[in-house]
Amino acid sequence: MSSRFPSSLLIVLALCLAVAACAGDPPDKEIQQAEQAIATARTAGADRYATDELKAADDALAQARTAVTARDYRLALDRALDSRERALNAGAQASANMATARATADTAISTATTALTAARAALTAAEAARPAPRTIAASKALLTEAETALQEARAAWEDKRFADATDAAARVSAKLAEIPQASDAPAPAARRRR
Repeated sequence: MSSRFPSSLLIVLALCLAVAACAGDPPDKEIQQAEQAIATARTAGADRYATDELKAADDALAQARTAVTARDYRLALDRALDSRERALNAGAQASANMATARATADTAISTATTALTAARAALTAAEAARPAPRTIAASKALLTEAETALQEARAAWEDKRFADATDAAARVSAKLAEIPQASDAPAPAARRRR
C-alpha cells in the first residue's frame, strides 16, 4: 500500500505541472494586438478627440505588462483584452468627435468669412461718408486683426485642430463687433473763418 502512495503523488504532481505549463504562457499576442489598436486609435486622432478612452487603454496595457512581470498571466490577458477593446472604442469615438468638431469649425469659419466680407463693404461705404480719420484708422486696424484671426482659423483647420479653428473664428466675430460704426462717430466740424 505504501508503494501506491508515491506513484499517485507523482501523478498528481505531473498533472499540476502540466496545468501550470499550459497556464504559464504570457499573452504576448493579445498585448501586441492591444498595442496595435492603441497606435491605430492615435492615428485616428484619439489623443485629441477621445483622450479619456485612450488613457484608459494605455492604463490597461500598462497593467497587463505589470501582470506579466508578476507572472499573473490570467490578469495580464484580461487587461490586454480590455486595453484592445478600449483602444478600438477610442478610435471610433475619435472619428465621431472629429467629424462633429470639423462641422462646427466649418460653420464658424464660413460665418466669420461672411461677416468679414460684410465688414469690408461697410468700411468702404463708411469711408465715402468721410467720418473722422481716427474712426477709419481704428476700424481698419480691427479689420486687419479680424483677417489675421481668420487666417489662423483656416491654418488650424488645415492642421485638423478643429477646436482651435472654431476659437480663432470666434475671435473674428469679436474683433468685428469692436469696429465702430461710421454713424456712431460724428464727422469733424468745419472751422469757421473769421
